[in-house]
Amino acid sequence: MAMYQGGYSNFAAKRAARHGKTKQYKAALEQKQNTNNDATKLNSDGKSNYKGLPMDDSQGESSKKRDLAGHPQIMAYPSAKGMEEITGDSLLIKCFKYIPPAISVDYQLETRYAPEGGGKYDGKVYEGGQEIKTTKNGKTVPKLFPKADSATFNNDGASDKIKGTTPLFYVELPIPQDVNDSNSVTWSDDNMNIFQIAGLAAVSSIAKGEFSFEDAKNLIQAGIADNALGGEDLKDNLTAIISGKAIDALGNNVNTGSALGRQTGSILNSNLELLFNGVNLRTFPFSINFSPRNAGESQMVKYIIRAFKSSMAAKKNSEVAQGGAFLSAPDVFSLEYRHQSTTHPFLNSFKHCALTGMNVNYTQSGTYATYGDGTPVNLRMNLTFKELNPIYFEDYTDDVPGVGY
Repeated sequence: MAMYQGGYSNFAAKRAARHGKTKQYKAALEQKQNTNNDATKLNSDGKSNYKGLPMDDSQGESSKKRDLAGHPQIMAYPSAKGMEEITGDSLLIKCFKYIPPAISVDYQLETRYAPEGGGKYDGKVYEGGQEIKTTKNGKTVPKLFPKADSATFNNDGASDKIKGTTPLFYVELPIPQDVNDSNSVTWSDDNMNIFQIAGLAAVSSIAKGEFSFEDAKNLIQAGIADNALGGEDLKDNLTAIISGKAIDALGNNVNTGSALGRQTGSILNSNLELLFNGVNLRTFPFSINFSPRNAGESQMVKYIIRAFKSSMAAKKNSEVAQGGAFLSAPDVFSLEYRHQSTTHPFLNSFKHCALTGMNVNYTQSGTYATYGDGTPVNLRMNLTFKELNPIYFEDYTDDVPGVGY
């Protein structure tokens, strides 16, 4: 079939015409010089005419810092909503330059003194005596030392460092139909028998300076010898354990628990306990359907897909990457559910995320169907975001709306 601008290329597109889409699409193509509507066109100052997204005075500066890779700074779909489509809810995605985490130590400085009556400074802190001096820029000045117990550790994650920086671009999409969040932490089984617990307690006492290693060893040995830890039954149990260890050391692979059970009919209490083991990072999958109704929306969908694809790619020619010898991290994103142009009052919040996966299905309708300019009739974009940092108790401040994170 011959193709013409504004026509349809196959039966699927022809079928879409019954719903008014192709007719509207054709009319828009006939006025192609006006297809860059307010949502796609940028003014001379680098700002968009689209009113649905928050703007700030720093956007023009942001666009100069980054090549937008063939897409505008402000993007939204659908670009022109009808009255029946205004739900007031959307998903606002902002793109940011990645900033690595930073760990630092803050501490106070103090002057120190050498021992009274002279003598070489030995690293200890003295109250009196001669103030220790040093030479700096040809002048003799007091030498400063880190003050004991003044160290404060600062652990700023990437999300903390990115907060407050200027977005590179904005994308506003219809709120997904499947909205959910899942928070989890890791707990795991742990066990420790009585002798391991006793050893741990002894090491703790040694670390605190309560007594020496020899004192701890003698205390445990004396307790066993004097029946202080349970009498004759304990001696029998210890004998069985030691026998099992000795046989195992000879290469016969005898389990101490087996030796203890066979000789005494008892086993060591493992003191099984569920202990906190760590935090997890949350993952958020989103699916967005596109059905462009006119040439302006067709161009906008192309911009949005291109923006996400380029931003999730690593950089090899940045200043840090040294012309390809290294790779710089891709851009990262903030996500926000919005209700009537403000932060959603109920749904969960997000920390900054990396876009870890992206999939675009250009035949979402089940068959290959395009408009006259090659734009697919129906597309689906699947995005998978993963937060850069875990959620902590301290993140639930009063300024976090709704259910929190």
